[in-house]
Amino acid sequence: MDLLAQGILRKMETALARPVQYQLALGEEQRVDMNALIGQPIELVWEGSIHCLHCGRKTKKSFNQGYCYPCFTRLPQCDSCIVKPEKCHYHEGTCRDPAWGERNCFAPHVVYLANSSGLKVGITRGQQIPTRWIDQGAVQALPILEVDNRLHSGLLEQLFANHVSDKTNWRAMLKGQVEPLDLAAERDRLFALCADGLQQLREQFGAAAIRALPEYESLAIEYPVIEYPHKVSTFNLDKDPVVSGTLMGIKGQYLILDTGAINLRKYGAYRVSIRA
Repeated sequence: MDLLAQGILRKMETALARPVQYQLALGEEQRVDMNALIGQPIELVWEGSIHCLHCGRKTKKSFNQGYCYPCFTRLPQCDSCIVKPEKCHYHEGTCRDPAWGERNCFAPHVVYLANSSGLKVGITRGQQIPTRWIDQGAVQALPILEVDNRLHSGLLEQLFANHVSDKTNWRAMLKGQVEPLDLAAERDRLFALCADGLQQLREQFGAAAIRALPEYESLAIEYPVIEYPHKVSTFNLDKDPVVSGTLMGIKGQYLILDTGAINLRKYGAYRVSIRA
């Protein structure tokens, strides 16, 4: 096999098209067109080292998909409120980096419904649409509400999560057995179920703080997959540094090979090489 590139692994870069276009990102500059490799034998090899995506320091273990432990404990993007935005503590004066919080958490956020392994609710910054949906392997997505900050979006997600899932079943997503949904109807159903909670949040934060998005239509997303697996097995670079097989497709941040699947985002900061 020919060496295509080697470097520090980052999550794949995507572009919305039919199907989604994927580029493997190694370091700051190296990019590999992964769509062009579908149907071909490939080999991905971990070369044994891990380098923090923030500071570049060599580390024995990757935390939070690509950080060394000191960065994991210090950086605002690694704080627990990123996973649970309803626990934002900026207003308490304890944000790890207030300037970062103002840029990222006090930007417009969208609450959305998606269909990746069934109906789910999620949140993302406005500028992360549709990247967030693609990274989750959603085949359908619909923005339903817009707010001015991450805390408000987290409270709304928590409200809706009483009625629908806020997680993706990644095994079902990779099998491709996802029935289409009427997301507009699901939105209206959730609005009715959560009417009292929505009214309470509007009274607390102001009527204009939570804005409906009736103008949006459900977006259908297609992925470059020629065959989905009947049974999902996954590679673990920490146990076996060599991943090889014929690339059958890409969905979310997973490479789907005829020998198994690998979540590349899990191995952010690993130094790898790719051959085809």
